[in-house]
Amino acid sequence: MQKEYTVTVYTEDRIGITNRITIIFTRRGINITSLTTAETEIPGVYKFVITVMSTREKLDKVVGQIERLIEIHRAFVHEEDEVVYQELALYKISTKALHTAGDVEKLIRENNARILTITADYFVIEKTGHQQELTDFIKKLEPYGLIEYTKSGRVAIVKWSRRFHEHLKELDKSVASY
Repeated sequence: MQKEYTVTVYTEDRIGITNRITIIFTRRGINITSLTTAETEIPGVYKFVITVMSTREKLDKVVGQIERLIEIHRAFVHEEDEVVYQELALYKISTKALHTAGDVEKLIRENNARILTITADYFVIEKTGHQQELTDFIKKLEPYGLIEYTKSGRVAIVKWSRRFHEHLKELDKSVASY
């Protein structure tokens, strides 16, 4: 049965590694719905957070293929309850909403969002949350003159990753001693 999974991949910083990882998903017919990458707390080690709809069986095979790439330290498949995650959304709203009936400022507070910038023509709201929360907020903002919306990919921390992170820190120390 297909469901949403989060795949985390720890890799060295190499040109073309994103392409090499995504091709493995493509060859298996798995669509990536979100991909975020950033350096970890260990210099030179990057973490890919990949969200996909698939079966566990298919993903286990994909992770096995990914780990065979030379630049990969480790790759993992996670169920939703194994990760703490958020996404970030930005909403551009017409400044007229600040002057019309209805309390957009109250709506922003009630939804744990914040205003990032205000110009003569628009203002930008930032909200973090899960995908459904962010899309629900769009519906609430539409009456106020929603101009534009954009969302990041998933940012996630694995609940049980401590041992692996200790391994990465040891690796970092051994590389630094050369």
